[in-house]
Amino acid sequence: MTKPFISLCPEITRADAFHLMDWLEDESVTRYLSDSRHVSRFIEQVVGRVQLPTLTHLFNQSGRFFMAYDREDIPVGFVRLVKNGSDCEMVLVIGNRDNWGRKLGANTIRAGMKHAFFEMRSDKLIAKIHTENARSLKAFEHCGFLLERETPGLKSFSMSAQRYLQLLRDNPADHVTHIHITEIDKARLRNLLAFEDASEVFELEHEIERAIVVHPRQVAEDVVTMNSRALVQLDDEAVEVALVYPEDADDTAGKLSVYSGIGTAILGYKEGDAFDWRMANRTRHVRIEKVLYQPEAAGDFHL
Repeated sequence: MTKPFISLCPEITRADAFHLMDWLEDESVTRYLSDSRHVSRFIEQVVGRVQLPTLTHLFNQSGRFFMAYDREDIPVGFVRLVKNGSDCEMVLVIGNRDNWGRKLGANTIRAGMKHAFFEMRSDKLIAKIHTENARSLKAFEHCGFLLERETPGLKSFSMSAQRYLQLLRDNPADHVTHIHITEIDKARLRNLLAFEDASEVFELEHEIERAIVVHPRQVAEDVVTMNSRALVQLDDEAVEVALVYPEDADDTAGKLSVYSGIGTAILGYKEGDAFDWRMANRTRHVRIEKVLYQPEAAGDFHL
């Protein structure tokens, strides 16, 4: 069975707006969405009033809005994150009923958590779920959310940043491939990230935090570490790349910064690993064919 995959795109186009309008006209989709009429009217007004190809700024006026895409870059739903102080509330919808049952809900929640905690720096993420919305209740509980309070019609779940990080390290999703990073690489990358804009590097920070940390002498020789060279398959194209720190990057020489889409994607994976990664507004199918050089395996590292 193909592993479920969801990526969140912050850019909202006119085409996305029409998808949203179609979803919000389906009563089975909006049954538990409290403000569906308001959202539907807003989208209709925006599409009629604004003749721009991109509508992102309008959708982000009361929070962050994302379209959810599957691995074929087909829109399947949306996520809205609204910050209130240090807390953040998540609303999500899987819009097409044909996608229900594909386990996309839990993957969409995890993608939303990545933005809420690493990009928006929230201390706590909240989700308010109708008591009869069995699919959403199950999805949030499966992702580790805890019941915070309950009324006859609503259950409020929460996830703290501390609990999220603990689950990310100790209890990853069953469909996620483990990655490894050396102690030295993690320490240096963390120091670099401390001076970067979170919105630019949150994906890398997420990967570093979920990685299994190993001593440089114990990392397997077929793992992509910093300053490794690897043969990588990107969709139908085979490319040889060197994964380097930002100051050493040179695209013309195949030296890719760990901050780049491909660089962040391949860090910590090993030969034979295959996965999907969204970069440059489309999903790429990535496979690590061979690690050609690894400094740890060559004994070329400094403690």
